Amino acid sequence: MKRLAIVAVMVYLGVAAVYPQARPVKMTFSGTSAPSTIDLQQPDTRNDEDNFAGNGTLGSFTLRDVRAIANSPTPSDTCSGPNLLYVTESAGGGVFRFQDGSLLILRLTQGSDCIDFAAVKAHCTVTFEITGGTGRFKNASGTLTFTETVVPVLAVGSGNPVLSAASGEFEGTVHGMAREEEAQGEQQ
Repeated sequence: MKRLAIVAVMVYLGVAAVYPQARPVKMTFSGTSAPSTIDLQQPDTRNDEDNFAGNGTLGSFTLRDVRAIANSPTPSDTCSGPNLLYVTESAGGGVFRFQDGSLLILRLTQGSDCIDFAAVKAHCTVTFEITGGTGRFKNASGTLTFTETVVPVLAVGSGNPVLSAASGEFEGTVHGMAREEEAQGEQQ
């Protein structure tokens, strides 16, 4: 009986080593945001594209994402006032590229922007679902929440920004990441 218990513990520990645990993630970024030529075909939206670089728990990265942002404001309890405008984000996705060449693929599940015309900046919160990747993220899943502050750099016409500076952070959890040695073996 004692031998059976020892074997059961050894099998459990072996399985735990094969299936990595959830990994908490925190990463900071900065970069640019601009209107996108990519059409996500969402009604009554415009498409924005972000190009970021950053560093954090998973290492150095770049990120390119595209998001469909509503043209019409929506009422909000957290973003209301004479100089504030609240808009939602209905669709989008992105790809992280890490220094080791691994890709982490995201799909937007929800998002919102609180635009402050008096302060001339916006605060955005977006939730992304991790849908896989390559290298160490081949079987990855999880959720990342991104919070950013955006300030216009270049505007045209009646003040519509065509290029903005952005900075912020990602926080969340990644499940199913390969260990470093496994990821290196897959990429060779």
